[in-house]
Amino acid sequence: MRNTTAADVAREAGVSRSAVSRAFRHDRSLSEDKRVRILAAANKLGYLPPSAQAVARLADKTITLVAADMDNPFYPMAANALSQAIHATGRRLILHAVPPQQDVDSVLRQVLDYKSEAAIVTSSLMSSRMARDCRAQNMPVILFNRVQPDRRMTAVTCDNYGGGRLAAEKFIKSGFRKIGMVGGRVNTSTHLERNRGFCDRLAEANIPLSVTVSGEFNYDVAFTVVRELLTANDRPEALFCLNDIMALAAIDAARVLGLRVPEDLAVIGFDDIPMASWPSYGLTTVRQPLRQMVADTLELIQAQLSDPEVCGTIRIAPVRLIERDSA
Repeated sequence: MRNTTAADVAREAGVSRSAVSRAFRHDRSLSEDKRVRILAAANKLGYLPPSAQAVARLADKTITLVAADMDNPFYPMAANALSQAIHATGRRLILHAVPPQQDVDSVLRQVLDYKSEAAIVTSSLMSSRMARDCRAQNMPVILFNRVQPDRRMTAVTCDNYGGGRLAAEKFIKSGFRKIGMVGGRVNTSTHLERNRGFCDRLAEANIPLSVTVSGEFNYDVAFTVVRELLTANDRPEALFCLNDIMALAAIDAARVLGLRVPEDLAVIGFDDIPMASWPSYGLTTVRQPLRQMVADTLELIQAQLSDPEVCGTIRIAPVRLIERDSA
């Protein structure tokens, strides 16, 4: 059976062939009612313009990664691990980067137009609209290192709550009592669960949290707030930072003030990014099991491709404390 052509669409819509071309270029010289008639005819006949055909060829055997927070080295690490694992299955990874401080809807049209087999989303700001629109196109969506209150949403994450407890346990066993926390963005599941686990374990030991500041998961913000915190008369002895980037900022802020780590200030992070193991930092941190999380993500994608009704699964991978020199 031959492919549908622009001439077929033109006959169906009762317009010229050039009008069909203009309809897909959003040419202003074409009236809106004519454009609607042409697009309806194209949809009825299953016609794709040459540009869309090229995209369809490129999108064959691809999985889309919708990524935010790319300033955090954990997410380029995750993108690299996902790319390698996806390549091993005979597919390719296509990256759509979410602009800073925007939600996934800002790249939604690109994601849907590309028609990948599935989408993996690392952004903390995913609206229900994207999930709904992707499901309407039978495109599985997996949240990576995130969860959100949507019973149909499938997600892979680490045990953020348990990781927060591990950090608190380390400080408790080390004898610290003036303990502070550098939080991230409060509307994210990573912040909420790490914070909850840390505070719950301290409460069980009857140790109040001395101070909490917001570093917004950002190096510059964390450096500024920790430097101010450490110049106060009643500064903390230990800080739990809810990601490694903020923990590195805390170490740098302490050193600028002439404080020693861990003698004057103990610091624990979360993620175990490559810089955490650098000798200049030696950061004690909670390691996310990236390899397992990637494997779980691909397994859940395959399950949804096999059965579109499979959804609502949340995989939680165990974490462990990596002890180095900072705490």
